[in-house]
Amino acid sequence: MALVKGFDLGVYTFPRGWFMIAEANELDDGPKGVRFFGKDFALYRGASGRLVLLDAYCLHMGTHLAKSNSASIVTNSEQLEGDSIRCPYHGWRYNAEGQVDDIPYFDGPCPKARIQSYPVVETLGAIMMWHDPAGGEPDYEAPDLEAWHDSQWINGRYDHLGEIGIHPQEIIDNMADAHHLGPTHGAPCEYFENEYIGHKYYQRQGGFHRMYGAHLTTLTWYTGPGLLLSRQRFGDTNGYEFIFHTPVDEGVVKAWHNNLSLAPSANPDEQDIANAKMAQEGALAAFAQDLQIWANKKPALQIMALPVERNFRLGRIWYKQFYNPIEKANEFHAKVDGKHHLKGLAKPAELAAELQE
Repeated sequence: MALVKGFDLGVYTFPRGWFMIAEANELDDGPKGVRFFGKDFALYRGASGRLVLLDAYCLHMGTHLAKSNSASIVTNSEQLEGDSIRCPYHGWRYNAEGQVDDIPYFDGPCPKARIQSYPVVETLGAIMMWHDPAGGEPDYEAPDLEAWHDSQWINGRYDHLGEIGIHPQEIIDNMADAHHLGPTHGAPCEYFENEYIGHKYYQRQGGFHRMYGAHLTTLTWYTGPGLLLSRQRFGDTNGYEFIFHTPVDEGVVKAWHNNLSLAPSANPDEQDIANAKMAQEGALAAFAQDLQIWANKKPALQIMALPVERNFRLGRIWYKQFYNPIEKANEFHAKVDGKHHLKGLAKPAELAAELQE
């Protein structure tokens, strides 16, 4: 295996981990074709409620299993049978494990060949797949939040941000980037800390936001390489921000954004819902400041980092664990695990009570 060119992250082109591939309600209308990691997939929810993700193309003649909306078996709601799916071209049926188990015009044994199936779960209103270039099973769980299931927290709807022409490494770099918070977002941080614990990457920071005239305190963390959650206290408001990104092809990611807002009571009224919507729009506007910069920069294959920016290097080391065989993960953990501060900025405990996940 050769090293990936460009950022030279490891032996794999795409990282290992849990990644969002759709909003859960996108399957209400039946199977959905999706493309990630340079491959095409068929995604659907079976009759039992089971989520199924298969390689997209039928073994018979290469037909995409989920990209027809005009074939008779699709328009007559006959494509899904139990937790299985039929090809819209000749009706070959694939079970949830990707095995052909019925050919409607053939009485002999079905071919033993199968298409690949992938682990997939529903959490936080999103559908997430486990991607491992080596074909391994998940080695950690997809994230969840108690707040998502609590009626006092108002769930936003996902903002579908579409495809972004950037390598995901540069999205991850934001976690170490204390010094863009003032120039880009108008909220220069007064304290800052990164912490690495295995497959998790934390950022703790806080500062005064001049546009809104309030102090912003955040605890942000990645669960693996593509799922960011951020616990935020902004003046008197409390919320969670979600930013999920998934590689589509080399140098292209698809991104989603969401927000949870804490209401005054467990029975939010219309004004509470309106306030939550405004909070989500504000959070998205802040993320859009990053998006515009990413859309108009060249790749930072190497960062001319100053001594007060040493955490860029540590974050990139942490990220490499997902581009290399799982057996090597501990080598990267040993280099970065623990808390890391930046010269010139206070530690979180010196200025603010820490938020919890």
